[in-house]
Amino acid sequence: ARGPWSPDMLHGRLLGGLAARVLEERHGEPGLLFARLTVDLFRNSPLLPVAVETTLVRDGRRIRVADAVISTSQGAIGRVSAVLLRKGEQPEGERTVTTPPWDEQPPSGPPAPGRGGWIPPFELWQLSGWSLPGPGRVWMRETHPLVDDEPLTPLVRAALAADFASPLSNSQPDGLRFINADYTLTLARLPEGELVGLEATGHASAEGVATGQVTMHDTAGPIGFCLVTAVANPPMRGTR
Repeated sequence: ARGPWSPDMLHGRLLGGLAARVLEERHGEPGLLFARLTVDLFRNSPLLPVAVETTLVRDGRRIRVADAVISTSQGAIGRVSAVLLRKGEQPEGERTVTTPPWDEQPPSGPPAPGRGGWIPPFELWQLSGWSLPGPGRVWMRETHPLVDDEPLTPLVRAALAADFASPLSNSQPDGLRFINADYTLTLARLPEGELVGLEATGHASAEGVATGQVTMHDTAGPIGFCLVTAVANPPMRGTR
């Protein structure tokens, strides 16, 4: 559960994953897709037990909105907003803008060993030169349960992976110099299988504030996008 920024800091990706799990359990329904999940990470937390409380904001015929507050004994450390949309008939015709499937094949073996420092508690296949110019690409696969021995649902798997949008879109050759304050995951469908792919497709920054975006994939094609905002932080080095 440790994050890469400090040995006693809870990893922010777990907060989004836990909130997604609880929101899905309490407010999910067959026929409704979690189309958006916005995770605000406004306070760091040491390794403490986490509680998630949810509120149903609106329950309409085609849209359901629910919020969650994430807290520890030190108080609230994050909040999450979810938008669920009713599935229906897909409109016919060609789209003027489409996101094509990427040309990366699923990994055929284990990831390359880490280079020291913080090692992610999940499998990470680096598909492009780390911190080099151009779109960064990775495959990710969870290797640990989130709560007890529960299997991960596709939504939780996507929510956990989405936090990696920040290091992928904000990294640079001398380390990661931005820490994200939030991430917004948007999904057209849930991922199939255990692998989730991320491709960095944008970064902009000025005066210590950054925004980055990634396209998210599974082995069948694109599933959605993730957008992050981040603030300048002393560089993190030594990751895979």
